[in-house]
Amino acid sequence: MLATKKRIRLRPITNNAQKLAGFDVVLQRIFNARGIHDLVELEQSLSLLPSPWLLANMELMVQRLISAIQQAKKIVVVADFDADGATSCAVAIQGLSLLGARKLAFIVPNRFEHEYGLTPEIVLQVQQQYPDVAVIITVDNGISSFAGVEQAHKLGIEVLITDHHVPADTLPIATAIVNPQLSNDNFPSKNLAGVGVIFYVLMALRIRLREQGFFAQHPEPNLAQLLDYVALGTVADVVKLDQVNRILVHQGLLRLQAGKGHVGLIALAMEAKKNCANLSSTDLGFGLAPRLNAAGRMQDMSIGIQCLLSTDLASAQILAQQLESLNAKRKEVEMQMKQQAFLILEAMHNLQKFNPATGICLFDADWHQGVIGILAARIKDKLHCPVIVFAAMNAQEIKGSARSIAGVHMRDVLAEIARQHPHILTKFGGHAMAAGLTIQRHHYPAFKLAFTEVITTALEHLDLNQVLLSDGELTNTHLTLGFAETLQTVATWGHGFPEPKFHGEFEVLHCRIIANKHLKFSLRVDVNTPEIEAIAFFVETPENYLGMRRVKIAYKLTVNTYLETKKLQLIIEYFEKLQ
Repeated sequence: MLATKKRIRLRPITNNAQKLAGFDVVLQRIFNARGIHDLVELEQSLSLLPSPWLLANMELMVQRLISAIQQAKKIVVVADFDADGATSCAVAIQGLSLLGARKLAFIVPNRFEHEYGLTPEIVLQVQQQYPDVAVIITVDNGISSFAGVEQAHKLGIEVLITDHHVPADTLPIATAIVNPQLSNDNFPSKNLAGVGVIFYVLMALRIRLREQGFFAQHPEPNLAQLLDYVALGTVADVVKLDQVNRILVHQGLLRLQAGKGHVGLIALAMEAKKNCANLSSTDLGFGLAPRLNAAGRMQDMSIGIQCLLSTDLASAQILAQQLESLNAKRKEVEMQMKQQAFLILEAMHNLQKFNPATGICLFDADWHQGVIGILAARIKDKLHCPVIVFAAMNAQEIKGSARSIAGVHMRDVLAEIARQHPHILTKFGGHAMAAGLTIQRHHYPAFKLAFTEVITTALEHLDLNQVLLSDGELTNTHLTLGFAETLQTVATWGHGFPEPKFHGEFEVLHCRIIANKHLKFSLRVDVNTPEIEAIAFFVETPENYLGMRRVKIAYKLTVNTYLETKKLQLIIEYFEKLQ
């Protein structure tokens, strides 16, 4: 809970919502503010997914996979070391196996030993570990792996790339590349996560195998069984939940809620103390994903992938418990780094008068490589500006993790720095809101100066005051358990399609501190309205707010379930003491 004062504004809407007439006025406003003007845009049936053949190079990708399957060639999946990469790997291994591949393996780089992606070192490791490898297929990486693809060619290994990251002007010379970000791609969604891309490849592969009569001798698999992986990876990678992604996430959640999820995800949910029967996209993002990501951040993502691929619950629980321990360690390291970072920032700036228009760039040789992305996000959220945090890779190189704010495309910022100073950046890539980079340690002062110059220009025309967008004030008609349950089921919420948030003034009946860092409230609108339970998490100096009599809050409506009893609960995201 941030202490910084924010302005609350209503989300802007248009007047083009005639086709939402079936909803009440609050739901109409919510969906209209998210660009929904027709009920069909909220439908979440798999039948509405666009054709996989709209993805460029899909035919070539599928034909090469069919050839590998028919000739029983060894296929090695090379994954990324985050949750999207791990779920992508699980989808690839299980999906290709269901579609007839018999010689499958995977390798995931270790962030502490390897660079990101299909590097020459990883190609050599693949060949050493699997001497009979014939095909490498990348998931959630590869679009910038020029040297790795070249190394594979020298060794006679075919490379197939599936990725979703923004490519450079030139592409690796792989046999086939499927990526919705390619300039010649006509797929209607550019927001697929890596796990969504490989799932689409499998859908196309099944179509061609069916046409060739493959399933006359083999059972035809229902690929929907992979959608719980797709849902987790999509939410974890914080890609925009456009209609395609909302369908994928919704359908994956349905499988988990129906008890049809993979045991690895069930075990992760158990460690997160989440009930699969009412699992939400928020639970995926803040419950399951951090535990899976902890493997890649703190040790080796192979543990996470093994958990996802587990076939019995007992084995999955053992691995999920390891992930829980790694996540606890991650939290401890993160807290230490956060304290150090703000001491550095306090020495550099008076944070009460901090000017966010310059952005922030920090480096400490002792910081943990696996946690710098989280630290960058925490600082970005606190100070509302683009942030890059660096840690040492070795004696010569440092690795940076960048997080941005709306209106500043972080990968474009790095590309502009590379254009102006081509000698500084060794490697970079990413998205609008998050990116990664590698530079020589001695280039850090020059990079920091270049970053400040480029980011200052990028921020010139943005309003950097912290603004919280609200879907309005609710009356007693909608401050109900029933409306909270409606919001949970009426749509799939996430990045780019945010869960509804409301604001209002409330009388404080009671307020107490929980676990030294949270505030639990009993609120009511006025004397004629019922008492409502509310909670604000991670409040700075919570003792300063005891004794409040009236408060202005921004909040989400949630359902608090305890021992099969459901209650309305407000999750407070921001509050101001009024009395």
